Amino acid sequence: MKYTTQMDAAKKGIITEQMRIVAAKENMRPQELAELVAAGKVVIPANKGHVSLSPEGIGTGLRTKINVNLGVSKDCCDIHFELDKVKRAIELKAEAIMDLSCYGKTQEFRRKLVEISSAMIGTVPMYDAVGMLDKELKDITVDEFFAVVERHAQDGVDFMTVHCGINAVTAERVKNNKRLTNIVSRGGSLLFAWMELNNRENPFFEYFDRLLDICEQYDVTLSLGDACRPGSIQDSTDAAQIEELIVLGELTKRAWARNVQVMIEGPGHMALNEIAANMMLEKKLCHGAPFYVLGPVVTDIAPGYDHITSAIGGAIAAANGADFLCYVTPAEHLRLPTIDDMKEGIIATRIAAHAADIAKGIPGARDWDNQMSAARAEVDFPRMIELAIDPEKARRYREESKPECEDTCTMCGKMCPMKNMKKILNGEEITLK
Repeated sequence: MKYTTQMDAAKKGIITEQMRIVAAKENMRPQELAELVAAGKVVIPANKGHVSLSPEGIGTGLRTKINVNLGVSKDCCDIHFELDKVKRAIELKAEAIMDLSCYGKTQEFRRKLVEISSAMIGTVPMYDAVGMLDKELKDITVDEFFAVVERHAQDGVDFMTVHCGINAVTAERVKNNKRLTNIVSRGGSLLFAWMELNNRENPFFEYFDRLLDICEQYDVTLSLGDACRPGSIQDSTDAAQIEELIVLGELTKRAWARNVQVMIEGPGHMALNEIAANMMLEKKLCHGAPFYVLGPVVTDIAPGYDHITSAIGGAIAAANGADFLCYVTPAEHLRLPTIDDMKEGIIATRIAAHAADIAKGIPGARDWDNQMSAARAEVDFPRMIELAIDPEKARRYREESKPECEDTCTMCGKMCPMKNMKKILNGEEITLK
């Protein structure tokens, strides 16, 4: 039996090879996974042309996944350096990479990225439209926008962020409800500007079926972008954000009717006490579609440390239903990240995702922690380092501060409670002098 997309296959009762791989990774039955894909509660972004992909699932009942943003810009346009980042991100177990390139040989970089990456690849075609067409924003035509989208699909991109929800009504909400930081989404602000400059409706909203045609043909998962995500905690959960979310929920149903897989993108910046309610709102208004969040960043005062502000929000968001976390690096709000910045962002986001999986009761999530605790009880430092989420850093810290006794550390020395409790419970004496 033929099928067009993973969702189409799932609705027809077909278990695809991608479903089998994801089910094995998630320790679940393929049929159970297929039912979730058919219902739109899980997506498996897997462009038919991405042959190097090791597929992953995103959504209800699955491990929380993380995404890494990278790409070339006018100020930092070294393709080889960005490809080094790609390889490092995959080594650090990022499940997805978003190419946000907006300058230079974007297609060359994108094609190379798809060729070498086992992680799923996402893009924002709007950036490429501005970067590649060599035209003023106002002069880009509707056909040119869609030509860029199709080019990305042809190149093998697994998911695309398209800001379809910033329509004329939502734009009025933005104008009539003053925000502290206006629209901070790069793609969303460009579309808003195009609409204002041309006195036109958002082409991706007006011609949404044309977008679905492309996504269905190549099995590209549509990541419905949140143009009105809050860029400060002051702007969170306001009229524009909720208006757009309602529109995205309506578009989700239209996409599902065409068997196009959908994720919903969300905040942004948000105070801790608003996160749980926002996760509930998304799941309710968008019919259980997977939720993809940036952070949320829970305070605006920490440039240089936003991997921490984001990880705090990400853990709370995922514990309350978010399915996919976009990493934030220490360089957020300041500059393009280096490889070291990227590593810090990945590790912080992976910690947040894992902490949330424990809270959500994902099968097997606690096993890793229990193994680490058992190694600590045995004072087995080689095993602790092996189990660490960042073994390189754990090993370096251990080697930089050697203890008097090898089976302790320089924090407690001979007073190590793990070592001494083990001895006492075995009937042995302890010596502290």
